[in-house]
Amino acid sequence: MDLHTSTQVPDEFDRNVPRICGVCGDKASGFHFNAMTCEGCKGFFRRSMKRKASFTCPFNGSCTITKDNRRHCQACRLKRCLDIGMMKEFILTDEEVQRKKELIQRRKDEEAQREVQKPQLSEEQRSIIDTLVDAHHKTYDDSYSDFSRFRPPVREGPVTRSASRAASLHSLSDASSDSFSHSPESGDRKMNLSNLLMMYQEQGLNSSPDSKEGEGTGLSMLPHLADLVSYSIQKVIGFAKTIPGFRELTAEDQIALLKSSAIEVIMLRSNQSFSLEDMSWSCGGPDFKYCVNDVTKAGHTLELLEPLVKFQVGLKKLNLHEEEHVLLMAICLLSPDRPGVQDHERVEALQDRLSEVLQAYIRAHHPGGCLLYAKMIQKLADLRSLNEEHSKQYRSLSFQPEHSMQLTPLVLEVFGGQVT
Repeated sequence: MDLHTSTQVPDEFDRNVPRICGVCGDKASGFHFNAMTCEGCKGFFRRSMKRKASFTCPFNGSCTITKDNRRHCQACRLKRCLDIGMMKEFILTDEEVQRKKELIQRRKDEEAQREVQKPQLSEEQRSIIDTLVDAHHKTYDDSYSDFSRFRPPVREGPVTRSASRAASLHSLSDASSDSFSHSPESGDRKMNLSNLLMMYQEQGLNSSPDSKEGEGTGLSMLPHLADLVSYSIQKVIGFAKTIPGFRELTAEDQIALLKSSAIEVIMLRSNQSFSLEDMSWSCGGPDFKYCVNDVTKAGHTLELLEPLVKFQVGLKKLNLHEEEHVLLMAICLLSPDRPGVQDHERVEALQDRLSEVLQAYIRAHHPGGCLLYAKMIQKLADLRSLNEEHSKQYRSLSFQPEHSMQLTPLVLEVFGGQVT
């Protein structure tokens, strides 16, 4: 920043026009003493005014000043400076120069101090965030390529014998593939929550649903969405296993947390595919774009779906960073007040640590987010209400054999019974 120049720029100044010195035609460096000039003419005018110099033109007083000859006639150069509007009143005194230097230095010092005082994440906190983001990337495929392996979505009419048979064959073909798993145990061991917790690997899980023929049901989307939910549960388990401290909990507490929170974490995850434009979940191609009407064809009513859409809209509008999103999922999962949890203090300590990380992240990386943490915690309260309504509607659905037979064993186990 030049200490001897005016920083005022005329309104009509166009930054796209080349800057030319009004005195000699050289490349200008900015407005100096009320005119656009180069550094050379700026310095010449300042020295001339401070010395109160008096120049005489050796020629006829009308020299043309150029970049190459500007040193030849000081009188005509100074006259040109005045002609283009340069003013001695804009030249700072030595005291003013010193004050300006001090002001600039003080501002630099204040900026450096603010940078030092800016909230920073500790190495441990950054490591926790990195772990959770990495886990989310490994358990959330935003290409949704696995959706084609589910029993196909049927949006019109009941599931026919041929559609059910095709779905069963589709499922059987998946059972012999490694589409979701590289675990040799998955084909031999019962697909339940305890075994999934023990055998989960980074690559994922065998997610092939045990499809059954469901003739005559009016819930045409139930088989497909049951497979989608079953698949999502497995991905939630995979995410949970990476949360720092989760593996150290007893198997009983891990299962209790997962059973109680699975649907809430699935609702949080699904916000990634939710669109505010048409209030639907877009998971790849048109077959896998889900609107409220699709979910009613899986047995759920508007008592659940209306507040669910409202929740999704509110969450989307928070514009969470990915780091905040994964921390919220982890905090949701590690809630010590879930039914069946035995070691409340240990779970609470894990959740408190994640809450501190989230608050530290918001302070450091989400400017103006002073109310964001409170809004996020409110979303967890909203999820509890959605969970209750989901449980009520699931029980009603599962009491009907023609519907419950469409569900997968994992869905039946996770949503089927209350944890005691």
